[in-house]
Amino acid sequence: MPARDEDATPHPVPAAAAGQPDAPALRTLLRLSVPAVLVGMISALVLYALDWLSAEAEDLLWTDLPGSLGMDPDSRWWIFAMLTGAGLLVGLVVWLVPGHGGRDSATTELIAPPLPLRVLPSLVVVTVLGLAGGVSLGPENPIIAINTALLVALVARLWPQVPTDLVVMLAAAATIGALFGTPVAAALVFTGVVAGFPRGGPLFDRLFLPLVSAGAGAMTMDAFGRPFASMDLPDLGVPDIGDVGISLAVATLAAGAALLGVLAFPHVHRFFHGMRNPVLYVTLGGVLLGVLGAIGGPLTLFKGSQQSFELVQQRADFSTWNLVLIFAVKLVALVIAAAAGFRGGRIFPAVFIGVAAGVAVNAAFPGAPLGLSVASGVLGVVLAVGRDGWIALFVAVAVVGDVGVLPVLCLAILPAWLLVRGAPEMLAAPEVTDHAVPRREPGVA
Repeated sequence: MPARDEDATPHPVPAAAAGQPDAPALRTLLRLSVPAVLVGMISALVLYALDWLSAEAEDLLWTDLPGSLGMDPDSRWWIFAMLTGAGLLVGLVVWLVPGHGGRDSATTELIAPPLPLRVLPSLVVVTVLGLAGGVSLGPENPIIAINTALLVALVARLWPQVPTDLVVMLAAAATIGALFGTPVAAALVFTGVVAGFPRGGPLFDRLFLPLVSAGAGAMTMDAFGRPFASMDLPDLGVPDIGDVGISLAVATLAAGAALLGVLAFPHVHRFFHGMRNPVLYVTLGGVLLGVLGAIGGPLTLFKGSQQSFELVQQRADFSTWNLVLIFAVKLVALVIAAAAGFRGGRIFPAVFIGVAAGVAVNAAFPGAPLGLSVASGVLGVVLAVGRDGWIALFVAVAVVGDVGVLPVLCLAILPAWLLVRGAPEMLAAPEVTDHAVPRREPGVA
């Protein structure tokens, strides 16, 4: 999840809390809590605005427009036309509009150096086009980039003594908290980051400010409604050894299947970007996504949050092989969407792929508990795609809304992690057109 290349990613913790003998003083933490809360609230508001804008555009493209033309929005031709059109429009923006849609999401982790403000309008446009057009990517990478750029500029004006690196971390934590409706997700992401820096004082001191921002972001987003919610699935109850075996098998198989997409990803990215002109390769990506959408149907479109609920609710309408097809189509769509130049994150569609894996297992083996199968599938796919065990565990439990699966998942993650840890990450080599700005690193007063 967080980037590991120190040349490409800002230092994830402030100078006062990383690599220095002393942890931040109490007075410093209290003083920085004010900008931390502000960062959290603004991050959530920007996320809500982007979600609202994307939802309005989606209604226009998939309800109002086909209705006025007398078309069925679920028809194969409409799906193909919308995704092809989304590819063409995104390609034109990336090619012609100043800012070029920001960095290629395929080359960046969730946390990256702040973009110049001039890049943001084009990034917003391509993100909305992708989310509204049905592309199989989530909002997480672009919205973190947008919030980071905005808040680095704002805090530089209001609190110039606050290091840029700290603002980057606060904005990312706040956005993650708002996306998942809880600061726990941000805490898990940043626990792994800050724990890697020795002599920085107590771990919770280093997590304090990110948690403040994440909490403020989550509470602000809760006021509008969470973009991420749990399914209403039967609780597992008291697990037994059979449940452990099911979870081990599902998580490992799901991770192995997702790894096929991860291994293909850099080659697919190289193929698309070898065409040089984004109008060509992004439009081709849209065409291929349109074909996949026509094969897999409406459930395989968009970021996958609402579609995950629909898949579980409609599972009786699908055979096991239909569910396997949905799994495969969405996995291929994720690889193509991420590799072909669309802007978006990979975690939300990975969750849908994991849900599809769990539902398919339950369909093939009705004795396998549905909630545990879904959680295990999500665990395996998110682990392979995101390469972060903490987030994989959190999302798997959050999706099913049953903390009772956690002990079983803590065992199931062991073979899945051993399988994915030596494989490459789902990242491509950065392009020379990526934008970056010098970092401002004043000390904390």
